[in-house]
Amino acid sequence: MKITCVVVGKIKEKYFTDAIKEYSKRLSRYCKLEILELADEKTPDGASEAEELAIREKEGERILKALKDDAYVIALAIEGKMLDSVELSQKIESLGVGGTSHIAFVIGGSLGLAPAVMKRADYALSFSRMTFPHQLMRVVLLEQLYRSYRIMKHEPYHK
Repeated sequence: MKITCVVVGKIKEKYFTDAIKEYSKRLSRYCKLEILELADEKTPDGASEAEELAIREKEGERILKALKDDAYVIALAIEGKMLDSVELSQKIESLGVGGTSHIAFVIGGSLGLAPAVMKRADYALSFSRMTFPHQLMRVVLLEQLYRSYRIMKHEPYHK
């Protein structure tokens, strides 16, 4: 299975970079992982709703260009469906059994995802109703993907 993480924004903190490297290394036993970092747009202080929508749309265009036609797209969105770790594992496994060979997870920028990206998504996943920084969300996603594969393979993992 190929897993692509399409993410808006760069990681600036070394501790996030280190965690991403560690989980990427761990995941290499289970899948082919690709992380595509896309440029984010700067949001001016006090941006209007129209300005924020324009920023989401610019970032959304970049995301849509990065997504392959064959990818099953899972958008990380606060309004998505919440799954526990076992359910996420089952979701990934059932996609693979059903013939899906490429899953793309999308993490938007600080303003969220453009409507066009949500429309392209095959599934919307929420990790919580809380808002998280996109840098931290990348680490959380990779950890949960690693946990999912450990669950699928009936290998031990801390609960």
